Amino acid sequence: MIIDTHVHESKYSFDSFLDFETSIKLARLIGLDGICITNHENNHLRDEIGDSAKINGILVIVGAEILTHEGDILTFGLKDIPKKMIGAKELLTLVKKHGGAAIAAHPFRNNNRGMGENMRKVSHLLTGIESFNGSTLPHHNLQSYTLATELNIPSLGASDAHRPEKLGTYATKFYNTIRDHRDFIEALKVGNYHPVMRKNGIYENIDYFYEESIIPDNEMTSL
Repeated sequence: MIIDTHVHESKYSFDSFLDFETSIKLARLIGLDGICITNHENNHLRDEIGDSAKINGILVIVGAEILTHEGDILTFGLKDIPKKMIGAKELLTLVKKHGGAAIAAHPFRNNNRGMGENMRKVSHLLTGIESFNGSTLPHHNLQSYTLATELNIPSLGASDAHRPEKLGTYATKFYNTIRDHRDFIEALKVGNYHPVMRKNGIYENIDYFYEESIIPDNEMTSL
């Protein structure tokens, strides 16, 4: 299964221009099997579709992107989002306590929202690292991949889409069967997946030694 694990829809993410219905239609069109809606500081979409749902053939999993003092973290399985900013260790401990999974988002993006080297301090609590992010410069993605490899933490790919044209630029190929959010969290913990990128209309394994930029300069300001 190919899943874009980091997507923002416009109803609950203030900076997104991608509405939920469009994200489903586009996901089908470009060959995704699923998307994760990870809106900023909230998982309000749960109130509408639950923790996960199959909609028009697309598996939708609801998580959240939470800004900690050290940087952004994608969380899955955490139902009560902290009302105020907390530290990464505190958030990751909370996620683990609830049996969830946590991914460091765009760790080396140059907007002061990535965890960067702070991942070293909490590596034992991270489920994965978003090494390839569709709204991050390629050399910053490679920094993330390098540290993920050093820390022996699995790498994921995701679009971090805030606009329709960005959906699915990067994604993650899972080899486990994923039917719902429970399967997804378990698959993240097992680590049987790898990042892929959409190129010439199909998903290809990433050549870690070189990837040409697929991100216009004016797309680098997404949160």
